Amino acid sequence: MKFGDSHLFQQGYRRTLRFYMTAPSACPYLEGQRERKAFTNLAISDADTVHNILSQSGFRRSQSIAYRPACPNCNACKSVRIPVREFEFGRRWRRILNKNKDIVAKPVAAQATREQYRLLKRYLGARHKDGGMSEMTFRDYASMVTDSPVKSLVVEYRIGDADDAPLIAASISDVLQDGLSMVYSFFDPELTVRSLGSHMILEHVQRAT
Repeated sequence: MKFGDSHLFQQGYRRTLRFYMTAPSACPYLEGQRERKAFTNLAISDADTVHNILSQSGFRRSQSIAYRPACPNCNACKSVRIPVREFEFGRRWRRILNKNKDIVAKPVAAQATREQYRLLKRYLGARHKDGGMSEMTFRDYASMVTDSPVKSLVVEYRIGDADDAPLIAASISDVLQDGLSMVYSFFDPELTVRSLGSHMILEHVQRAT
């Protein structure tokens, strides 16, 4: 379904985009609810600029599509932006960073590896076994990582910096003009004591500062 046109203005920048609406479908988060999304195509020449502007309005990216929830009777989903220069690392956050101080985070090129894929499958099997991504093949995962029209990278997390240190977490992240956007992250589901999901967010806050 066609959603309409939108003019984007920022520091003299102007572009007309076509937006569309998905058909209603079962909400994956709230039982009994139906979801819809507004979306547009980022496979354009000035994708980075458009993506930066849309991200400030709550849009997220999946491959070449920018989308945000557009449910008529619900606004439970929120796109969170952290002003990193104002963020305070309180006691709870410092505790998570301290217990993970042996983790080394390394940004690498946005290329899919078998090691990343194996970790993703373990994560999905433990956390989202009935979700839409549970049947993802390596080719599907490679498309998720590499089919990006904007600047992106993968941040890998390992315990120590030895050559054979196992991968315990990873984040596919976009590089914005004013920060970083975590497109998707996953981690070793057996290491719950480390709070790896929160750690990756905190590490990104530090990286973006």
